[in-house]
Amino acid sequence: MDTRARLTSKGQVTIPKSVRESLGLREGDELVFRVEQTRAVVAKTPGFLELAGTVPVPSDKRGTPWDEVLRRTRRERARLRH
Repeated sequence: MDTRARLTSKGQVTIPKSVRESLGLREGDELVFRVEQTRAVVAKTPGFLELAGTVPVPSDKRGTPWDEVLRRTRRERARLRH
């Protein structure tokens, strides 16, 4: 879908209704702008819970308690700093 909008003197753009509806945008939602050569790509920032399952976790690390993940991460970071 290609939709046009006009840039105001203050650098603002109203996102057309058809785009808001397609992306499920609501007041207060955050957007990400990514520039790719001569284009800008706009995307809705996913909520934290929507990201669940998007990062691959090795099978041997699945089910590790969060406090153990933090402990290992801190230990590894400390090792790398010295």
